[in-house]
Amino acid sequence: MSSPRISLLAGAVLGLLGTASAQELDANFKPLPITARPAVEIVRTLQLLQDQVATGSVEAHASQRGLLGILESRLVDLDASAWNDERNTDAAVIFALSGGSPKILRHLLSNQLVTGVAADLVQGALAYVEGRGEEAKRLLMPIEARLLRPGLGAQLALVQSALIVGQEPARAMSLLDFVRLQATGTLLEEAALRRQVFVARQIDDFPRFETLSSDYLRRYRHSIYAGNFRQRLAAALAEMDYAKDPARFSRMVGLLTNLEPKAQRDLYLMAARNAVENGRIQSALLSAEMAMRLAENSAPDIARAKLYQASAMVVSPRSLDMGLRDLRSIDRSLLGANDLRLLDTALGVGKSIKRLPGEPEKPPEASVNERKQVDEAQASAQLPALRKAQEALSGVDRLFLN
Repeated sequence: MSSPRISLLAGAVLGLLGTASAQELDANFKPLPITARPAVEIVRTLQLLQDQVATGSVEAHASQRGLLGILESRLVDLDASAWNDERNTDAAVIFALSGGSPKILRHLLSNQLVTGVAADLVQGALAYVEGRGEEAKRLLMPIEARLLRPGLGAQLALVQSALIVGQEPARAMSLLDFVRLQATGTLLEEAALRRQVFVARQIDDFPRFETLSSDYLRRYRHSIYAGNFRQRLAAALAEMDYAKDPARFSRMVGLLTNLEPKAQRDLYLMAARNAVENGRIQSALLSAEMAMRLAENSAPDIARAKLYQASAMVVSPRSLDMGLRDLRSIDRSLLGANDLRLLDTALGVGKSIKRLPGEPEKPPEASVNERKQVDEAQASAQLPALRKAQEALSGVDRLFLN
C-alpha cells in the first residue's frame, strides 16, 4: 500500500518514474547541476524512495530500478574532486549496498579516487555485492561500524551481521540492534528487524523470537517484504516442538492476532503444510485446526486445512482410520497440483500403514500416558515418509519434464 506521508521529493520521483520508460526517464530527468548535487544528495534521493518500500508503497518498489540506473550515471559523472569529500565516498558505498550497481565502486578503485581505510571499505563493499564473502569479511569486519557516520555505520553493520550470522549469531544480533537504533523507521531497520527474528530462532531464544515477531508484524506488516517474512515465519512455527511446550503455541496464536484474519489463515496453512513435510505432528494438527477456524466459507482453504490435518492423522495408529476417511472426503477439484500430490501420498502412506502387521498389544498395566508416548514416537518416525514420498514423486515429475 502507499504511504500517505511520502515526501515531496520522493513523490516527484515517483510521479516521473511511474509514467515513463527507462529511456524516457534518462532523457527527461533534469537534476540540479552536478556541482550542486554531490553523491550524498543523490543517495539521499534513493533512501527517501526506499523508506517508502518499508511502509508498503508499491509505487516506490516499482520505481526503484529505474531510479537506480539514473542515479548510478549521476554518481559516475561526478567530478573527481567530489571524492575528496569522505561523505561522498560513504554515499557511494551506501548506494552499492542498497541495491545499486557496483559500477561506482569499480570506478572509484580503478581511478584511484580513494585511499587508505576508505579504499578497504570500497573494496570490501565491492567484494560483498559480488558474492566474495571471505574477502568481504576480511576487509569489512575490522571496521568499527559504530565509529562511522550514522548512515554508513548502519548500512555496514547490516552487512557485517550477514557475514557472520552463521558462525557468530549473538554478535550478529548485537550488530542488528545497532542498525535499528541508528536507522529507526527506515528500510534498514525493517531489514534488521526481519533478520533478527530468525537469528533469535536460530539461537532458540523463544521469548525474543516472540517479541521481535510481534514488533515486526505490528510495525512493518505492510512492507513489500512482509510476504517473504510470513513464509519464513510459517516455516519457523512448523519447526517448533509444541508437544514439548504446548504453551508456545498459545503464545504464537496471541502473536498472530496482530494480522488480519486472512493473513493469519494463510500463515497457519503454510505452517501446517511445512509441519506435515517435516514430521511435526503436533504442529501440523494445531496449525491446521487454527486455519480451519479462520477459513470461514472458503471451500479451498477448508479443503487445504483438512488435507494437512488428515495427513498428520494417518501416521498415528489412534487416528489412522479417521485420517483416511477425511482424506477420501476431500474434493480434489479444490486443491492445487502440489496439494493433490500430497493427498495421493498421504493416502498411499495411510493404506500402507493399515496393511502392516499389528503391533503386539501393550500389557494391561500400561498407563494411558505410556501408550500416548509410544503412539507419538511411532507417528514421529512415520510422518517424514510423506515428505520422502513427495520427493520421489517430484523426481518422477522431473524425469518426464526433462
